[in-house]
Amino acid sequence: MQAYLQYRRIGQAVQKQLDDYPELAHLPNSPQDQGQPETDTKPEFSNLPPGIQCQHTDSGTIYLVTWADEHDALNPQNYTLASRLAATLNVTALAFVVGAASSIESGVLPQNAAAFGVSDVVASLATGIYLLGFAAGSLVSGPLSEVLGRNSVYAGSLTLFMIWIMASGLAPNIGAQLAFRFLAGIFGCPPLTCAGGTVADLWNPLEKTLLFPMYAILSFGGPVLGPVIASWMGQGVLSWRWTSWIILIASGLVMATVILFQPETYSPLLLKWKAHQLRTRTGDKRFRAAMELEKTALVTRMAGACFRQFELTMHEPIILLISLYMTIIYIVLFTFFDGYEYIYTDVHGLSQGLTNIVWVAMYCGIMLVGLLVPLVYRWTKREFQRAAAEAEPGADGKKKVHTRPENRLWFAMMGAPFIPIGLFWMGWTDYSNISIWSPIIASAVFGFGTITVFISSYMYVIDSYDIYAASALGFMTVSRVY
Repeated sequence: MQAYLQYRRIGQAVQKQLDDYPELAHLPNSPQDQGQPETDTKPEFSNLPPGIQCQHTDSGTIYLVTWADEHDALNPQNYTLASRLAATLNVTALAFVVGAASSIESGVLPQNAAAFGVSDVVASLATGIYLLGFAAGSLVSGPLSEVLGRNSVYAGSLTLFMIWIMASGLAPNIGAQLAFRFLAGIFGCPPLTCAGGTVADLWNPLEKTLLFPMYAILSFGGPVLGPVIASWMGQGVLSWRWTSWIILIASGLVMATVILFQPETYSPLLLKWKAHQLRTRTGDKRFRAAMELEKTALVTRMAGACFRQFELTMHEPIILLISLYMTIIYIVLFTFFDGYEYIYTDVHGLSQGLTNIVWVAMYCGIMLVGLLVPLVYRWTKREFQRAAAEAEPGADGKKKVHTRPENRLWFAMMGAPFIPIGLFWMGWTDYSNISIWSPIIASAVFGFGTITVFISSYMYVIDSYDIYAASALGFMTVSRVY
């Protein structure tokens, strides 16, 4: 709905532009009557409005549609603060739900195993197979959003995700459950692979210093708080199958907000809409967006976009190194879903429900990174101001400000050492004769370090690869969950 209204607003803006520049609205004689290519028969416009550039190609003249200026109201980065914040929170809610789906089954592992008559190891595959689906889907979802736009991928994938989550909840045996969980993982990955691109669409580099940590802190709550949501399921009134129903209900609510309120944020697609409006209202087919200049079939473009994430990895070793680092961290994190039972149930004698509740401590550590945001923002703003002062004016008289993506590493530089500290702390003090609060606090320390690395890694990649960030993030998702 919001995307449709957005398309209408683009049409209204184009019509206003045509009213201001009547020459654009003039319809010359049809070139088909003369049997010649359209670009060769129509005269060139002598007075072009901002946002339309005349370009000469081998096939004739085209008019490239761009943003009118850096303050163009149609540009997602110039939406109102409330609109951009709401769109970011929508994507965050999406990421939270699909993240919670990855870990929520670990909270009812004994009940799941008993219901299907399998061992706990086999039942734990419900989490592992979902992550494999994440990896498989990430190969396509990121590039797909760079072809079809963000909203189409979010809405389409979430619809199928809900279907497979429902099927998982109704599964009659462990084989069916694992198959449906795998399919749910495939269609649940877009909010994680494409969300970084959405944040980059909406916020300028300095604003991302504030907004991306907010997205990361809230969305990371999904996998961490999944066991907390399932703490008392399967032990009383609610069946263990309610893990699927809770995710299904939450997905439905988020789906409604996405369809009703989420705007399209991918600038190349919005410019394509603008070019289409210009062609429709003027009858002149020479108006083209950069996205339309690729004369290739959709399948070919998809294949190229999918290959791009591996090409980036081959030519940019930093992506591979970051991916390997994140992989190690995620191995430790998801090992805790089974390891907490030993740490807190076997050693300290907590019940199943209370063991799941302990995950709240790790999320408390994750939230503590918010204390670093004002400090990092101040440093980043100072760096950006210095870069702006040193920038040289371009051909158009505007300064081309280039900032270093390395500025995004402040979070990891301060927080990464806490990962081994937290792990050693937990391992060395997990004894029944030592207070249970020791490993609990250690888990918060580990959570603090993990989220700082996540924030720095994603922001570095987003700043480095801009509109192709979804492709780079797609490979990072594949590598870390495999």
